[in-house]
Amino acid sequence: MQIDKIKTKNIQWTHIEKPSREQLEYLQKEYDFHPLDIEDCLVKSQRPQISEYSHYIFMILTFPVYNRKTREIESSEVDFFIGSKFLITVNHGLVGTVNNFFSEAKNNQFTQEKFMMASHPIFLLYEIMHRLQNYTIPMLDHISQDIEDIERKIFKGEEKKLVKEILYIKRNIVDFRRIMQAHKNIIKKLMASHSKFFMPDKLNIYFSNILDRTKDIWDILETQKENINAFQETNESLISYRLNDIMKTLTIISVIMIPANLVASIFGMNANHTPIIGLKYDFYFILGIIFTIIALFLSYFRRKRWY
Repeated sequence: MQIDKIKTKNIQWTHIEKPSREQLEYLQKEYDFHPLDIEDCLVKSQRPQISEYSHYIFMILTFPVYNRKTREIESSEVDFFIGSKFLITVNHGLVGTVNNFFSEAKNNQFTQEKFMMASHPIFLLYEIMHRLQNYTIPMLDHISQDIEDIERKIFKGEEKKLVKEILYIKRNIVDFRRIMQAHKNIIKKLMASHSKFFMPDKLNIYFSNILDRTKDIWDILETQKENINAFQETNESLISYRLNDIMKTLTIISVIMIPANLVASIFGMNANHTPIIGLKYDFYFILGIIFTIIALFLSYFRRKRWY
């Protein structure tokens, strides 16, 4: 069993990627963690939460991950154990940000001195959360770009094609909101834990920045939600308008053909004394009557501006 650690004279950062039960049970015995927290780390797709104990804080945060194959935003979990002299991160594998930062701190002396020479691991936690928030920004930009593409195409006669694209974007925004929804409350609870000996008051200014960025991300998601809903309504209105236009054209054709069919039926009866029938050019007379009726109807519809 191998567990990666970075240890300085003040703090120790332990990082586990795709945790096994053996690794987590080792941490439980080593740090006296609550068994329920260990079980939460083993179960994927947990909801965000924070639990406070006498010697550590346990926190679960979820972050969005874009699946390029399915074009769907999925949820990935990162777990934190925060103590006075240690920070333990458990990553379930989808978000590479924590893994990359751990490798950077392990192999780069400057990074290690910058973030791990403080007397509290909370500085390190702040940097991890800051980088995780930065990780979400490109996905927000991608959604915004998709919405702009919808806006450009919506009046180019591609309404039916855009229905599926709009639903993809709406689904991703809903998933993104669900994943990030609890972050604000979790960070507020973390800031409220300043009475703990490993959460000095002066660090609240750092996490106020994290909280503000969480609110900014939520505001962007709210704006994107409103925009895509507006474009969906516009697209559906255009589809309805085109459908109504088609139905109007078909209705006009049907109305015009009714009297034409009536004339043809009358002259097609096997009566003994049918007018015109039997005269020279009787067929053309009947066609003339039919086309005259059609012309009168078209003239009437045009006067009424029905087409």
